[in-house]
Amino acid sequence: MNLRINFLLLMGLSLLGTSCISKKKLAEIQGTHASELSVAESQLEKYAAEVNDCMQKLRAAEQNKAVLQSEVENKDKLLSEKDGQISDLKRSRDKQFDQVGDLTVLTQSANENIKETLSQLEKKDGYINLLQNAKSKADSINLALAVNLKSVLKDGISDSDIDIKVDKTVVFINLSDKMLYTSGSSRLTPKANEVLGKIATIVQSKPDFEVMVEGYTDNVPMRSSCIEDNWDLSVKRATSVVRALQTKHGIDPNRLIAAGRGEYNTLAGNDTAEGRSINRRTRIIILPKLNQFYDLLAPTNLPD
Repeated sequence: MNLRINFLLLMGLSLLGTSCISKKKLAEIQGTHASELSVAESQLEKYAAEVNDCMQKLRAAEQNKAVLQSEVENKDKLLSEKDGQISDLKRSRDKQFDQVGDLTVLTQSANENIKETLSQLEKKDGYINLLQNAKSKADSINLALAVNLKSVLKDGISDSDIDIKVDKTVVFINLSDKMLYTSGSSRLTPKANEVLGKIATIVQSKPDFEVMVEGYTDNVPMRSSCIEDNWDLSVKRATSVVRALQTKHGIDPNRLIAAGRGEYNTLAGNDTAEGRSINRRTRIIILPKLNQFYDLLAPTNLPD
């Protein structure tokens, strides 16, 4: 801008002085000014290029600034999110600390309960041993009882007519109906009284045991002038055996139980003659008296 002003001033002076100076002098002045003007224009173009470059750099700087501002905003957003996460973690940590404190209290209480439980279990060890010994004793007695029964009943009796088993705390004796009763009735056969006499001999040697007699039938309907149905027949057959054990073989009636199971609780299917024959049976159960177990479980028998 200053160069242009100087140039115009020089041109004005030149015009004013044309009448006072010679053409040669004027030409020299004009040449000088033209050279200076060329230099000035060259410098002006240079400065314009520099200004243009500066403007481009400024625009690039502004663009970079915008990018940096966007990045700063994103960083601020991330920092804000991190702050929120940190706050959540702190709350979670504090909650966990509280839970740990609660667990510590619970653990202490649990330890006390465990100690108390162990103490009680130690006190009950004697009682548990008592039960185990009683069971072992009962198992031994039942095994010996079964062996004795098999020994005295093996002579003169078919294996298909008698079956002796030990199950848990009792001894089961299954007797076929054809060996015990006349067909379709509850009347005992002579063979039945012989077998019951042998069983009574073993039972007499075990006064602490009770004897339950259960009658079973097949599912063929049964009815006569003195029998109502299969239930009635099963009960009458059990009663006949109990009565014989009492009156003919001297078993204390206080130890005897009679029960009828009718056509139910079968051992085999009733769709064949063989299956029906198996189901028609009388079961004698020799078992410890219930009051023995009640006495064993009484609080007075608990160890101190």
